[in-house]
Amino acid sequence: MWRIGTAGWSIPRAWQNAFSYPVEADASSPDRAAASHLERYARRFSAVEINSSLYRHHRRATYARWAAAVPSDFRFAVKLPRTITHDQSLVGFDAPLDVFLEEVTGLGDRLGPLLVQLPPSLVFHHDAASEFFAGVRAAFDGAVVCEPRHTTWFNDDADALVTRYRVARVLADPACVSRALVAGGSSALVYARLHGSPDMYRSTYSRAFLETIAQTLIATQSNERPAETWCIFDNTTLGAATGNALDLQSIIGPEADQSNAP
Repeated sequence: MWRIGTAGWSIPRAWQNAFSYPVEADASSPDRAAASHLERYARRFSAVEINSSLYRHHRRATYARWAAAVPSDFRFAVKLPRTITHDQSLVGFDAPLDVFLEEVTGLGDRLGPLLVQLPPSLVFHHDAASEFFAGVRAAFDGAVVCEPRHTTWFNDDADALVTRYRVARVLADPACVSRALVAGGSSALVYARLHGSPDMYRSTYSRAFLETIAQTLIATQSNERPAETWCIFDNTTLGAATGNALDLQSIIGPEADQSNAP
């Protein structure tokens, strides 16, 4: 299963025609207006990454409304709150994790992986990481993916630890070390996050780069590695993510065409 999408479902003006779909939006209801954009987005992509959950809570009812706006085979990846990953550095996480998990249950069976994005300053400490992922696994049995951004996380010990807790390690670009360009951890999931390069969050990727990434992701499936392969474009600041995601779909071919259009 291929899942290609972007961080958030905003549709840049340049791509509005590619997502045209008549949806009645009630301007008096922000949630409904947001859902209308999501419905159009979900006609072309089968997955989206919710990054806003890093910064603020969303009500369970809001998640449920989003889930109701997409087809049954659509999935949401949701980023853990920065309270857990950044402010508390994976320590004392029980209470905020419980709150977060109660909220995202609103997505029901449309909930995909939980994304644990770590701050670039967070050094790998075996015991602290083990306690954290054990706690996550005690509370949640679904897919979990981690994006570490400190070089100390890219070694055999760290990879063995996340594998033990059935956590996939992100394939990321730009990469802090060469090993970050290779998916690691759990073999059940490959999850690529492409942030834009050389200017993170802004630069668009060339066709040549996308073809290389496509071959990398195809190779992981040829090796019978993942049950699912995700590729999320996070270069959203200038709207590059949408075009890159559509281009990657076209490169990979029919298997990646997750359009729900009739």
